[in-house]
Amino acid sequence: MDIQGIKTLNDWIRDSDNVVFFGGAGVSTESGIPDFRSVDGLYHQKWSYPPEEILSHSFFERDPAEYYRFHREKLVLDGVQPNRAHRKLAELEEAGKLRAVITQNIDGLHQAAGSKKVLELHGSILRAYCSRCRKPWPEEAINHGTGIPRCDCGGVIRPDIVLYEEPLDQDIMEEAVRYIRNAEILIIGGTSLNVYPAAGLIRYYRGNKLVLVNLSETPYDSYANLVIHEKIGEVFSQITV
Repeated sequence: MDIQGIKTLNDWIRDSDNVVFFGGAGVSTESGIPDFRSVDGLYHQKWSYPPEEILSHSFFERDPAEYYRFHREKLVLDGVQPNRAHRKLAELEEAGKLRAVITQNIDGLHQAAGSKKVLELHGSILRAYCSRCRKPWPEEAINHGTGIPRCDCGGVIRPDIVLYEEPLDQDIMEEAVRYIRNAEILIIGGTSLNVYPAAGLIRYYRGNKLVLVNLSETPYDSYANLVIHEKIGEVFSQITV
């Protein structure tokens, strides 16, 4: 355990009321949600097509039945609960320390833990809408059942997530940039910082307290003011402010 690194992080957070957190899949792995790119993740499991192809806009349009077979088996994880990292971030927001959570995850666990200001760069599996008329639908329509879910208008209901080949929501990206640009402390956790354009958000940070918490090295370790190579839940469980 990086005791000194965690102590430094704790001191920084204690003295600030302008912390922003930017997280990836590693934040949710301790809740039992697999990281796509981990050794045991979806990218290393056998399927009819590569997962990145199934999770693309063109594949969804071409074969929604196969998409939903994959979606319900691999993306829907009933009963998952927020972990120590999710809960601590919600506590820091409640204490007036944390301004926003910016996440690449689609699982809704930050909100389940109590976080209020959550910017979901890749959308949420807990929302759905008709791909034809845009009518919103409850998540039950896509996450359970069989076959292709259809709207009253006949259109295919789709999850409110950003599929491959689709752009990120520009309004959410701009809001994320504003929070990062104005942050005193930017904590980046549970992400390899290899997925763009989301990973490029780090470049907007203008402060001198950039913290990277990740099990493995990232391309931005040399830019950080503090690097902690530990499980993010272990690190956040030691934060006492």
